[in-house]
Amino acid sequence: MINEENVAQLLQETEGRIIVAATKYGDEFDVKDLFDQGITHIGENRVKVFLEKYDLLHDLDITWHFIGHLQSKKVKQVIQKVDYLHSLDRISLAEEIQKHRLLPLKCFIEVNIAEEDSKYGLDYAEVVSFYKKMQNYDKIGVVGLMGMASLTDDESVIRNQFKKLVELKNELNQNNDNEIMFLSMGMSNDYKIAMELGATHLRIGSLLFKKED
Repeated sequence: MINEENVAQLLQETEGRIIVAATKYGDEFDVKDLFDQGITHIGENRVKVFLEKYDLLHDLDITWHFIGHLQSKKVKQVIQKVDYLHSLDRISLAEEIQKHRLLPLKCFIEVNIAEEDSKYGLDYAEVVSFYKKMQNYDKIGVVGLMGMASLTDDESVIRNQFKKLVELKNELNQNNDNEIMFLSMGMSNDYKIAMELGATHLRIGSLLFKKED
């Protein structure tokens, strides 16, 4: 069940930015309720669940985001149905998208800004080279960078990690003709810090849903 009070508050305080609802906490009825409340960007991180919700809700004017790690072998199952991919992080994935996608897909390059082994994404030093290689794939349009900060109460750590993603975006835009517009950063616990630093897409999950008793 969605938390309508939180949804209304988030829509007000994040005006001008896009809330990508991370709906692993909800079912198709919750997604419909979010849509009716004004959150029309829906993000999923598991292929099976994404397909289930898409099949039930594809008649709605939803913008679909795949925000989780996408295995290369599962690309063809979802690649015609998603509008944005937030987890482009390797050449093998790019090659599968190139093979199966009909029209260019808007992609965020995922960067491991927390520098944690448990997280996916490119190391900082790999991003510029990877971005240049993406110019060879006409079914991929890099529109932004995505990063997930460390899960910590230390706001200075989170802020510094987000700042590095901002700096990377600026570096890429200095050296390339195609401007990268978007930053997908910030989740339920740190979206306010992400907003301060220029996030355009906020991947918010638990705040949108009522906690079970």
